[in-house]
Amino acid sequence: MKYILVTGGVISGVGKGVIASSFGTLLKSCGLDVTSIKIDPYINIDAGTFSPYEHGEVYVLDDGAEVDLDLGNYERFLDVTLHRDNNITTGKIYKLVIEKERTGEYLGKTVQVVPHITDAIQEWVERVAQTPVQGSSKPQVCIVELGGTIGDIEGMPFVEAFRQFQFRVKRENFCLAHVSLVPLPKATGEPKTKPTQSSVRELRGCGLSPDLIVCRSEKPIGLEVKEKISNFCHVGPDQVICIHDLNSIYHVPLLMEQNGVIEYLNERLQLNIDMSKRTKCLQQWRDLARRTETVRREVCIAVVGKYTKFTDSYASVVKALQHAALAVNRKLELVFIESCLLEEETLQSEPSKYHKEWQKLCESDGILVPGGFGSRGMEGKIRACQWARENRKPWLGICLGLQAAVIEFARSKLGLKDANTTEIDPNTTNALVIDMPEHHTGQLGGTMRLGKRTTVFADGPSVIRQLYGNPKSVQERHRHRYEVNPKYVPRLEEQGMRFVGTDEDKTRMEIIELSGHPYFVATQYHPEYLSRPLKPSPPFLGLILASVDRLNQYIQRGCRLSPRQLSDASSDEEDSVVGLAGATKSLRSLKLPITPTNGISTGSSTSDEGVYLTNGTISTSDGEGACGGIELINGYN
Repeated sequence: MKYILVTGGVISGVGKGVIASSFGTLLKSCGLDVTSIKIDPYINIDAGTFSPYEHGEVYVLDDGAEVDLDLGNYERFLDVTLHRDNNITTGKIYKLVIEKERTGEYLGKTVQVVPHITDAIQEWVERVAQTPVQGSSKPQVCIVELGGTIGDIEGMPFVEAFRQFQFRVKRENFCLAHVSLVPLPKATGEPKTKPTQSSVRELRGCGLSPDLIVCRSEKPIGLEVKEKISNFCHVGPDQVICIHDLNSIYHVPLLMEQNGVIEYLNERLQLNIDMSKRTKCLQQWRDLARRTETVRREVCIAVVGKYTKFTDSYASVVKALQHAALAVNRKLELVFIESCLLEEETLQSEPSKYHKEWQKLCESDGILVPGGFGSRGMEGKIRACQWARENRKPWLGICLGLQAAVIEFARSKLGLKDANTTEIDPNTTNALVIDMPEHHTGQLGGTMRLGKRTTVFADGPSVIRQLYGNPKSVQERHRHRYEVNPKYVPRLEEQGMRFVGTDEDKTRMEIIELSGHPYFVATQYHPEYLSRPLKPSPPFLGLILASVDRLNQYIQRGCRLSPRQLSDASSDEEDSVVGLAGATKSLRSLKLPITPTNGISTGSSTSDEGVYLTNGTISTSDGEGACGGIELINGYN
């Protein structure tokens, strides 16, 4: 087993998670099985009780673990399924050691940070590194990210544990990458290396020497600065990797590869990678990164949420929207709307903000109402649901978004003006949303309905079922404490709200659709957790397609994206392509020779169905690629 430890210096939030994920992406693209571990030095057992303003969103794994959002990055980059133990916290380690002490496993010895806590950390890492995360094959490389920054007092036991660990697993099996900030003060106009030097010095003082120094900066760093860091931090110039701010995180693995990271890791860890196949290693990522740069036409999605001041609160939702937008060749424009600003109270207190937020909502192409907890902003979400329903605006609700839509529909269509959720009004006479048996009052951590569970589709036509490929059931991840009251379901369905998905016992409502609406879908589960760059989540894909008026065409083609649907051309250019295809068919029917001109080629196909542009940007063939995309022509799409 090979281990790569990623630490951070100078400031937190420097990008360790993306760098760690990129290390894994590079190695996995070379044919190695990779797993990841995230270490969070806080004393919490898990991230389940965090406010979104503290650490961003709470990410949920298949087994129901509530973990740091960086594990979402690992799963999306590596396309693996991580487990509860892939997230280590100080709370988990101390809880484990204290439980052992209580059962007498230390035989009366004094329990101390060294060796008991540090040994527990090392044993945990070794055990989890052997756990399969994709199929049944054991991982060959484990990427470990140590949260926080070097020098934080809460992280010192972990730093000491890895100082010992490097000798435990031998040098050829352990590599340390230190991520540090290289600031560029406006007053001087030149990069400053002193913070990185100090950070590396402190790391060395703890007994760890970096093999790679990853320098994060706002702008590209020159060779002179790179050599200076190499000289003062006691590493070779090829061991200093400069990663500046990029337009897309998908460029990060490519930039690291250009800096020779694969060759260095291959030699340093004796990975025996076949370097002759290197050019093919990252082709999918190159295509993906290229697409992020070449799309021109935009789709505007309004996210009506409660925690919009901190965009990491909706990290997975944003990624899922980006995946879906890229799948249909659209550039995502996100508009965050604070739901409480849509309420009547804001109209009285701050009318300018009220009208500004409503204008942003009305001008969007589609609306998404994500999950959340508590009463603040709930009425704003309900009003957004009502506006989308009445104005036939494409809309997707997730978790609390589904509950808001049900409450709004009951108030408007059933005449139940006091319809509400018991989370907000425990004494309401029309409780459309109620708490579940899993909810234990006073005990918040880990008591929700969590993890991957089965949703069974109802008989009959359903847009969301078609988007999934017409299966009988799907498995998605959940995180909720309240559910739709089943006794109101028949009355809601009489008015046109269809409950097209339930749990296996058909007692819990999982998916709703609205009849006669372009796209009005909500899920009780969180589909964003299983979205991947090359496999967008179906509910999000449906929202984007409906927002660009392509959903009906997509469904008519059997839920496949046609090349013209994917085209990023303007409407005039699309007309030209269609006319060109028609002219080509006419010529072929006359059996006249067709000479390629202006860079247009009929391709290698003998079918009358397609015209290929040699730059690969547009094709009127029916070729489909992975996750509904068109086939690649000369590496482009």
